[in-house]
Amino acid sequence: MSDISTGTLLIILIALILLSGFFSGSETALMTLNRYRMKTLARKGHRGAKLARYLLSRPDRLLGLILLGNNFVNILASAIASLVAMRYYGEAGIAIATAILTFVVLVFAEVTPKTLAALKPDAFAYVAAYVYTPLQKLFYPLVWFVNLISNKMLAMFGVYAAGSADDSLNADELRMVVHEARQFIPGKHTDMLLGILDLENISVEDIMIPRNEVTGIDLNDDWSDVEQQITNSHRTRVPVFKDSIDNTIGMLHLRKVLNLAVREELTRETLESLIREPYFIPEGTSLTRQLLNFQKNRRRSGLVVDEYGSIFGLVTLEDILEEIVGQFTTDSTIRNADIHLQPDGSYLIDGGTHIREINRMLSWDLPTDGPKTLNGLILEHLEMIPAPGTSLLIANYPVEITRTDYNAVQTARIQPQLPAAKDTADHDLNAD
Repeated sequence: MSDISTGTLLIILIALILLSGFFSGSETALMTLNRYRMKTLARKGHRGAKLARYLLSRPDRLLGLILLGNNFVNILASAIASLVAMRYYGEAGIAIATAILTFVVLVFAEVTPKTLAALKPDAFAYVAAYVYTPLQKLFYPLVWFVNLISNKMLAMFGVYAAGSADDSLNADELRMVVHEARQFIPGKHTDMLLGILDLENISVEDIMIPRNEVTGIDLNDDWSDVEQQITNSHRTRVPVFKDSIDNTIGMLHLRKVLNLAVREELTRETLESLIREPYFIPEGTSLTRQLLNFQKNRRRSGLVVDEYGSIFGLVTLEDILEEIVGQFTTDSTIRNADIHLQPDGSYLIDGGTHIREINRMLSWDLPTDGPKTLNGLILEHLEMIPAPGTSLLIANYPVEITRTDYNAVQTARIQPQLPAAKDTADHDLNAD
């Protein structure tokens, strides 16, 4: 190397620094590359994306190749810089070359290319993939040997490189991806996607019509009362029972009843012939599972039962779909009449209203990990039946009890969430 001119050595040194920058930047670009965008482009036939996907299928081999090349050019650059410096400054030139080369490599071969690659990973990575694919084949034996030693050391700690690459997302990670994609997806569509992801965390008790609000047809009533129950029903499908809803014998589609009534053929006997066997849903069933069960059994409604067979409430397909697409303008609107906007901006809410329904209708954030209804939430916080006029703070929402009976809160006035003191613990403001 002593026969090579200083000018040539400087040109080689600059080339090596540029190569070092390429290795450093491409490493960052390939490791930070959006895997899902890469897979999408690869499926569309993008050559660079296909090559990058192949290289990233074994990151240990890719890193071995990159670091092999990067260390080689850095060591060679250090040797050349020392030789040039010694020609000018003698033995002292080694220290000078080390100081200058360290600064140059840090700025031009590390920080700058890695920052650029982190900001523009796609452009950097796909170009690098064209370079690394043939290099990996050319230097495969050397890379294989380096990886063999490295992987054996990792295996001692229970880490295995082969098959370790996993780009799958869990539900929480996918939910975060959907949140971050709001700028690209219409807000309504984003809410629907999040609603689907939330179904697994919601059970049928969270959305069911509670037992005391379920209306049906009692076959043991007088025929005139039965006709009145049919006429006043707000739902298309209603349970049919004898004396008590716990003695439900089936579900009735009122549209079929209407056809008989139009032909003046509606009698107790013809009515009973239209009853379909009841469909029961165990408590605790997630909405995801129940949606699939509705589809599998070709049903649109079912009665929620506890472990003793007692009926808790009624769940319909529409109730589940509302968790995804939002409120329908059907019979659910009747239930939302329990939420009344007041002139002062507060809301007068029935105690039996579901917490999830309040949150959905008002875009609030009342806690849903405990009681299902507003009455239950208030009683859980107070641990007593409050008197009218009692005030408390729940999740930073001021709540005032307006009407109670001997065992439940009938109505409560709730103000929108206070803007400050987000971390304030729930406490009573004015318990009588």
